[in-house]
Amino acid sequence: MRRYIFVGIGAFCGACARYGAGVLFPLEAAAFPFRTMTVNLLGSFVLAFFLTAALEVSRLDPDLRLGVSSGFLGAFTTFSAFCKEAVLLMETGLILRALAYMLLSAALGLMLAWLGVSLGHRLHKKEGAGQ
Repeated sequence: MRRYIFVGIGAFCGACARYGAGVLFPLEAAAFPFRTMTVNLLGSFVLAFFLTAALEVSRLDPDLRLGVSSGFLGAFTTFSAFCKEAVLLMETGLILRALAYMLLSAALGLMLAWLGVSLGHRLHKKEGAGQ
């Protein structure tokens, strides 16, 4: 039961943060969905870094780790909006823009996830050297 509470609290906070990103950065999605791409790229980096650090450095409580990763970051990032916006771009005839959005999202997301894992490993090495 504790696990569900952590995920629920994390999801509530992540959804509020996602909504807040929309309020702070009210960009027009029809031209190019920068807001969704930015949120998803940030989530790729943070998830990779957080899970690497949580597993290797801090040995964070599994329920809290799940609350942050699946709860908060799962609600903060949005694959469904990414797909909807890509289809909307294609439906309006902006095929090259849709392809650029999809390719940039995937390529940059993978690069940022790699960077997050690398920084998490580096933090682990630094912690190990300090002991």
